Amino acid sequence: MFATLSDRLADTFKNLRGKGRLSEADIDATAREIRIALLEADVALPVVKEFVGAVKERARSEEVSGALNPAQQIIKIVHDELVTILGGETRRLRYAKSGPTVIMLAGLQGAGKTTLAAKLALWLKEQDKTPLLVAADLQRPNAVQQLQVNGERVGVPVFAPEPGNAQGVEHGGNPVEVARASIEEAKRKLHDVVIIDTAGRLGVDETLMQQAADIRDAVQPDEVLFVVDAMIGQDAVTTAQAFLDGVGYDGVVLTKLDGDARGGAALSIRSITGKPVMFASSGEKMTDFDLFHPDRMASRILDMGDMLTLIEQAEKAFDSEQSLKAAEKLATKGGFTLEDFLQQMMQIRKLGSMTKIMGMLPGMGQFRDQLENFDEREIDRIQAIIQSMTPAERDNPKIIDGSRRARIAAGSGRQVSDVNQLVDRFFEARKMMESMAKGGGVPGMPGMPGMPGIGGGKRAGARQAAQAGKGKKGKKRVSGNPAKAAQQKAQQKAASADKSANPFGNPDGAEVDYEKAAEQLNLPKDFSQFLK
Repeated sequence: MFATLSDRLADTFKNLRGKGRLSEADIDATAREIRIALLEADVALPVVKEFVGAVKERARSEEVSGALNPAQQIIKIVHDELVTILGGETRRLRYAKSGPTVIMLAGLQGAGKTTLAAKLALWLKEQDKTPLLVAADLQRPNAVQQLQVNGERVGVPVFAPEPGNAQGVEHGGNPVEVARASIEEAKRKLHDVVIIDTAGRLGVDETLMQQAADIRDAVQPDEVLFVVDAMIGQDAVTTAQAFLDGVGYDGVVLTKLDGDARGGAALSIRSITGKPVMFASSGEKMTDFDLFHPDRMASRILDMGDMLTLIEQAEKAFDSEQSLKAAEKLATKGGFTLEDFLQQMMQIRKLGSMTKIMGMLPGMGQFRDQLENFDEREIDRIQAIIQSMTPAERDNPKIIDGSRRARIAAGSGRQVSDVNQLVDRFFEARKMMESMAKGGGVPGMPGMPGMPGIGGGKRAGARQAAQAGKGKKGKKRVSGNPAKAAQQKAQQKAASADKSANPFGNPDGAEVDYEKAAEQLNLPKDFSQFLK
């Protein structure tokens, strides 16, 4: 959703790199580009003016003028201001001190309230709560049935005393009475959270407002959440303000954040209404739902990644015992097998699509096109190839010769080249992971602390120690005794002469007859040309 905004801001910051000091013209040009980027992202004009004004004011302050890297300081300022307009701190649910906590969902028709009710129930269930879903939308066709199906999917009971508008036949019923009766049902069956799904309309009108207000007055909810479709742009802000004036609510829930709209609603609602965004729904799965963290969203917009969310999702999805066993096997050379590799791939799959996972890593914005074209079925192909192997072949891939590879390819419906590629990639990945497990760093990745290439790892550490030792020994103190001083000078001269000698045993740099040497080694004809 924020791809366009991220790209524009990234291009803006590129122009600042390499500048030791920012002039007034640089600040004005940067502010203009940020203003255009926000307006193109469909952010409300008052929010854009306030945001750009705050960035310009801080950019002219001492914190930037005295900074070693003004460009990075500007990025930090933009990040801080994004966090501010997104709400500052994460707003969490308020639970009732006694009795069940009542959460009422309100919003327009099509915003995704019914699906979101089930997602919220599953999220609360994972927080060790016992939620109850209430079907108080008796107007939309099959709304009650949809909530019952979703409730069954997430394993949460649904209170639905009225059938509502089923299969186009209106059965009547009073949503206010349904909501009121649900509180007694929750107390009777010891549910500690009640989630009331209310009816919506195609637009804001008096009937909708009155019904929502009546339900609110009847159940006195602890939290009223306004559900907004993030894809409707500026109109989302208008609707949110109208609901706030007519009914009132405590927080906003954004749905369809995985859409291709420009994301202006998410950046505008908090500033316009003053109410925080509490939750965000970013997919069709029931698990694609979580708290809205302003700081993490700001980091995603600036292509800084969202490692905290990725770690939290991994902790939920990964089996700690399996991960521990895999780590122990990596510590021993050759202990990590294709079976372990497949189990790790299956655990990664639980996190969701690879595109979404990779998108949470810092700097992945520049690879957006490649990520969008990634084939999610690749894991299925890997699984088919590995499961076509015998247990012995999975435990020891070195025994997989040509005939075995042909059999595996036929069994998995793939080409022999696919099997070859998987086996080769597995050996490379195992070598890299074993190196990381031993603290040797990732081969071929210079620039990372603790990794070979720039002073990381054991070998590089030994080199640094040797160089440091040479630096200390390079300047020996000259003795004040003339005899000793002459002896030291002679020793240094002899040592330098030894160093200048050819390390390949060819003194004085004499020419080597490569053809003659090649004949003595019995190498193939004309091979000597490759030795020159």
